[in-house]
Amino acid sequence: MNLRILPVDPHWLAAAERHQNDLTKPPGSLGRLETIANRCAAIFGSLTPPVDAARIVIFAADHGVAEEGVSAYPREVTAQMVLNFVNGGAGINALAQAGGIDLVIVDAGVATALPDVPGLIRRHIGDGTRNFTREPAMTEAEANEALEAGFAEAEAAVADGYNLLGCGEMGIANTTSAAAIAAALTGRSATAMTGRGTGVGDDCFARKISAIERALALHGPHLATPLDILQRLGGFEIAEMCGFFLGTGALRRPVVVDGFIATAAAALAVRMAPHAREYMFAAHRSAEPGHTTLLEIIGDAPLLDLGMRLGEGTGAALAMKLIQTAVAAFTGMATFSSAGVSNKNS
Repeated sequence: MNLRILPVDPHWLAAAERHQNDLTKPPGSLGRLETIANRCAAIFGSLTPPVDAARIVIFAADHGVAEEGVSAYPREVTAQMVLNFVNGGAGINALAQAGGIDLVIVDAGVATALPDVPGLIRRHIGDGTRNFTREPAMTEAEANEALEAGFAEAEAAVADGYNLLGCGEMGIANTTSAAAIAAALTGRSATAMTGRGTGVGDDCFARKISAIERALALHGPHLATPLDILQRLGGFEIAEMCGFFLGTGALRRPVVVDGFIATAAAALAVRMAPHAREYMFAAHRSAEPGHTTLLEIIGDAPLLDLGMRLGEGTGAALAMKLIQTAVAAFTGMATFSSAGVSNKNS
């Protein structure tokens, strides 16, 4: 896996800004749409950045910490939802279809045996992680294997001709893992980083915070590096998303980061390879309290704030259409000279 991620060329950012200022509109009048398009132009090194072909990869896995009663749903829901994705019945299927976005479903580590069905890719590391309140969630070898698998999924997307990428996730108890990662990355408390996920009640919420606090106490002396944090507190789907973000950076493709769990993976990727953030677009702001802190690590303000908390890549699907629209304005508008319109007086 190549962690050598090059920075985006500032000269292309400047060229894109000059082009924006020559379009038939007051400078800056399209607000953040202009910044989005400029970044895409710089990522591709082109004033006609190709973002027409979009793919979202959904990584699914189970978590051993579910044993602690931290979720409102039983563990078998992970496998059931994977089949729902494959059969086209989930929220992300509807949003992706509306947006003309291709979906790929990856079994990163679902505990329940899944049938061999068309549309399901096997990058299975294990039958769920271990319970991180008692031991590391995965071995170092498993963490590295999962990173490689996610990187390979980015390579596959680019090889298939996709130029705007995103990822989502599914995994019962994965907000617990993401909150633990957020706390470990920032040094903030479990209480500050933990939300109610799928809408847990008070007793379940207390168990969730307790599980994270116990994990941080157990693993605290061994959380020196991003890989340590991933190995001890992460999930297989989080590790594969992290590898996916590293892959999109290495391959110089814009990638849309979905919600809280995806942003935990993105933050780990940024800590491993800081230039990876230059290829990331934060899709939306999750209702989870730790999300804002993770967004600060990746250094991008979310494009949307719709009160969403479903996951699955649903926020990414909406943000992808926004990115495509921003680029369409950038490439499709006339310039002042080509349209015969007088530019602003200097």
